[in-house]
Amino acid sequence: MTTTETGTRDPDALVRRAGKRADTRQDQHFLVDDRVLDRIPEYATDAGIDLSHVLEIGAGPGALTDRLLATAEKVTAVERDPDFAAHLREEFAEEVAASRLTIVEGDALDVALPEFTASISNLPYGASSEIAFRLLPEQRPLLLMFQQEFAERMAAEPATDDYGRLSVTAGHYADVEVVETVPPEAFDPQPRVTSALVRTTPRKPDYTVPSDDFFMDFLKAVFTQRRKTMRNAVRNTAHISGLGDPDAVVEAADEDLMSARAGKLTPADFATLATVAYEVGQPEA
Repeated sequence: MTTTETGTRDPDALVRRAGKRADTRQDQHFLVDDRVLDRIPEYATDAGIDLSHVLEIGAGPGALTDRLLATAEKVTAVERDPDFAAHLREEFAEEVAASRLTIVEGDALDVALPEFTASISNLPYGASSEIAFRLLPEQRPLLLMFQQEFAERMAAEPATDDYGRLSVTAGHYADVEVVETVPPEAFDPQPRVTSALVRTTPRKPDYTVPSDDFFMDFLKAVFTQRRKTMRNAVRNTAHISGLGDPDAVVEAADEDLMSARAGKLTPADFATLATVAYEVGQPEA
């Protein structure tokens, strides 16, 4: 391969050269639509995202890797399948030799991630949530492919049907927008669901919390009982939030907030309640 071909490799030919089909049991669905592949880096450049070092998770046969190498200065691709990792080293041998591409073989949830300026990835759906929430605290722009339902919940506004723990958690770290929905036909093999590309822009929230870890535990707890008032949710989920005295939280918190249900509260409301819970609820150390 020569560098002049970078950005123009045929996705189906890459799959053939890899010599291995996608394993749907491992959540492998390869993005093979040239038009979608060509647009993905544009969503990054249009937003002024720094592409000096792009992290790609789940590189597979390398179709998106190829497009990223045409735009980014350097790419680190994480691939857990040893056969695809070997294929990537051979397919992009020139880029590897020039230190423009680094292949990390392993599970993205376990391997040490490099310093990166942005992550652009077609994620395996089964691990997409865990991977996203490993990346979000890094405070770097992300452009990630998810199932559409997950993407819409991630970007949802308060008091909407899709709004939930995912929305608040993602919004704690970044502004989240769905930039494109992608039909099953764009993948090989085709998934049973429509996909969506999400772009996140890191920012500090307009509220403060006593501890990110406690805030996330508090959200996890109260959203398990999203149909109950916060008063009952706080009392019923101390085993999840780690509160030693949930009744003290109920007594100290604003009555209007305690009477509301989780789906109606804003992220700032949750921050207020979490702060009260941290201060008077005797959370586990």
